Amino acid sequence: MSITATRASSAETTHGRRDARRPARSRSARRAGSAVLKAIGIVLVMVFSLFPFYWMLSTAVDTSPLSRGASLLPSGFTLEHFRYVLVDADFLRYVRVSLLVALGTVLISGILALLAAVAVARFRFRLRTVVLVMVLMVQMVPLEALVIPLFLQARSLQMLNSLLGLVIVYLAFSLPFAIWNLRGFVAAVPKELEEAAYIDGASWLRMFRSVLLPLVAPGLVATSVFSFITAWNEFIFALTFMQDSSKYTVGVGLRTFFTQNTADWGSIMAASTIIAMPVVIFFVLVQRNLASGLTSGAVKG
Repeated sequence: MSITATRASSAETTHGRRDARRPARSRSARRAGSAVLKAIGIVLVMVFSLFPFYWMLSTAVDTSPLSRGASLLPSGFTLEHFRYVLVDADFLRYVRVSLLVALGTVLISGILALLAAVAVARFRFRLRTVVLVMVLMVQMVPLEALVIPLFLQARSLQMLNSLLGLVIVYLAFSLPFAIWNLRGFVAAVPKELEEAAYIDGASWLRMFRSVLLPLVAPGLVATSVFSFITAWNEFIFALTFMQDSSKYTVGVGLRTFFTQNTADWGSIMAASTIIAMPVVIFFVLVQRNLASGLTSGAVKG
C-alpha cells in the first residue's frame, strides 16, 4: 500500500510540474507572437513612410520617368535630371534663398519665443491667461485667410519682394507654437534650481545661461525644427510676396518645371530630392538634443 501511494503521489507531482510548465510555455509563445506582430507592424509603417521618398528618388534617376507607369523599379539609371536642375536650371539659387529665410526665421523665433516663454511661465501679470489663449488661437487661423490682409499690409510698409518681409511673415506663424511649446519646458524646470543659483551669487543672466537654457534646450530644438520646416516648405506667401525670380524660394522655384501642358517629372523629382536634403540634414544635426532629458542640463550646468 505504501509503495502504491508513493508512486501515485510521485505521478501527481510529475503531472503537476507538467501543468506548471504549460502556462509558462504558452506565455512565452504569446510573447514571441506579440514580438513578431510588433516587428511586422514596424516594418509596414517604415515601408509606408519611406515609399514616397523611394518613389521620388527612383523617378529622379529614371531614364524615362514619363513611360514608367506603375513599375516599382526604374527603367534605367541616369543623373541627367540632377545635372539639369543644378546646372541648367540653376536651382541652387532658390536653395540659398530658402536657407537664408529659414535660418533667419529659426534664429529670431528661437530667441523671441524663449524670452516670451520665460515671461509667461515665470512672471505673474494681468491678462496672462488671455495672452496664452490668444497665442493658441492664432494657430487656428487658416493661412489662406491671411494672404490678402498680409499682402496689403506688406505693400503699405513697402516690404513686398523683400526677404525681411517674408521672414517676418514666417515669424508670425511659427512664434505662437514656439511660445506655447517652450512655455511647458520652462514651467517644468523646478524653481529651486534658479533659487539655488541666486543664492550662489549668480545674476539673472548667469542663471539663464547656465541653468535654465540647458534645461529647455530640447524644447528649443523641437521648436527650431518646426520653424525650419515651416519656413522651408511654405509656398503661398513666398509666391505672393516675391516678384523677383532671383528671390524665389525652393517651393516657388519648383513651379518653374511645370508648364501649361506638360511636366518634366524627372527634373521635378530631382529638385524635390534636393529640397528634402536640407531638412533631413538639419534634423540629423539636432536629433540628439530632441531625445535628451530635461534634467541633463542640471547636471551639466
